[in-house]
Amino acid sequence: MTDMAATAKATWRDYKELTKPNVVLLMILTSVIGMFMAVPGMVPLDALILGNLGIALCAGAAAAVNHLVDQRVDQRMARTSKRPMAQGRVGTLQAAAFALVLGGAGMAILLIWINALTAWLTFASLVGYAFVYTLFLKRATPQNIVIGGLAGAAPPLLGWTAVTGEIHGHALLLVLIIFAWTPPHFWALAIHRKEEYAAVDIPMLPVTHGDAFTRLHILLYTVLMFLITLLPFVTRMSGPLYLLGAVVLGGGFLYWAIELMRNRNPAAPMETFKYSIIYLMALFVVMLVDHYVFPMTAA
Repeated sequence: MTDMAATAKATWRDYKELTKPNVVLLMILTSVIGMFMAVPGMVPLDALILGNLGIALCAGAAAAVNHLVDQRVDQRMARTSKRPMAQGRVGTLQAAAFALVLGGAGMAILLIWINALTAWLTFASLVGYAFVYTLFLKRATPQNIVIGGLAGAAPPLLGWTAVTGEIHGHALLLVLIIFAWTPPHFWALAIHRKEEYAAVDIPMLPVTHGDAFTRLHILLYTVLMFLITLLPFVTRMSGPLYLLGAVVLGGGFLYWAIELMRNRNPAAPMETFKYSIIYLMALFVVMLVDHYVFPMTAA
């Protein structure tokens, strides 16, 4: 299908879908909380609004590049076959131009109204996801999610630097939490979609090493993630409310990881995947509430 024909069928909803809005919303949630964790009081409104707008636009641009690169693969996978480019509703040139406009606008906002550090860290994250992960790592190694997950873990750091203009150890700790969360989150989905990934030659861990190996690694990474989520309390970044939330929510994640290991529930992979999303959102919200209910002395 030509780009002209594709454009004639495209709607604003198709372009919205190119940005992966649900993923971007989760990223912005962690970015916003990164901002609030960086200050004892209220985040300046200009940083809150313009900072997150710039980060969201760049994240949407990276997502659009992902759609562009993966359009042929998406056509062959049930989970992605209805995407706008897979269906031919948005053409290659239109998607590329859309990504360029979003990325350019996001970078301009961050450079002009926020600060250069946040802008270039955001750009590095965009390049890491859209090009290093999507173009290379995704098809090169079963550790694609582990290595590429660093780009997706950046938003709380970006939020922090948007407010403070500097990189702090606590901001890196927030990144580390998401970095450790990413493998069990995606590997659970990969088990559920194993045959589809195998059909399009994407070397996800269940495809290359089997389900049992992947289930074990989900459990190991979940234990590692659980321990890492205790560090905000240990380092006096967060207080007792956060500790309680981290233990309870982490216990839920461990439950599903163990269910996966037992391999008795066919629904366990998708239930683990769904819980992992709720887990990350809830963990960061509890961290935010704790930040104001039990303010800690800066380390």
